[in-house]
Amino acid sequence: MGKKEREEREQERESFYEKRQKQQFKYKAIGLGVLAGIVVVLAISSYNFYELSTHVTPQGMPPGAGPLDGTVNVRAGLLTMIFGQQFDYSSPAYQVKSRYIDFEKSDGEVVHMHASNVTLGFLFDSLKIGLTDKCFTFPDKRNFCTDDKYSLKFFINHHQVEDIRNYVIKDNDRVLISYGNENSTEIAAQLAKVDSFNLGP
Repeated sequence: MGKKEREEREQERESFYEKRQKQQFKYKAIGLGVLAGIVVVLAISSYNFYELSTHVTPQGMPPGAGPLDGTVNVRAGLLTMIFGQQFDYSSPAYQVKSRYIDFEKSDGEVVHMHASNVTLGFLFDSLKIGLTDKCFTFPDKRNFCTDDKYSLKFFINHHQVEDIRNYVIKDNDRVLISYGNENSTEIAAQLAKVDSFNLGP
């Protein structure tokens, strides 16, 4: 074997090893890419699961609530009027945010309670609406608070009450939240409106 042939074989051998190393590096890079993709998918799935679970039951089980065993389905009409305009609970932002108490089926007039002893305060917490005896606060942080000109008022079955956060609805209740400076005639019209809500069978 001549010197030239030996040099050619050495070059071929070196070329073979280089190709093999490049292929191995390529396969490793592909494997790492696939692994990274799996990690990203798992991370996104975990985050989505967390988001969904916290939106469905925003604070876990309401304090003192009974079980979700299908035996409770209490319905009450609820109307919120801000400066004479009805607040729309029928939009997707306010639908089925808790398994315990909710608005559902694109209906923004009927509250459904699916376990015993769940308060209206828990309902509003699940909707991310701030509610105290003095203020009604939209999710975008706009406040409607009692002051010298306007007042936040609550009525349960035509009886004015100081606060409704701790109230547990009963079947066929009618609840009015009203903010503004309405006179007695205007309040009567709002009460008549909530009375007209169809709560179903």
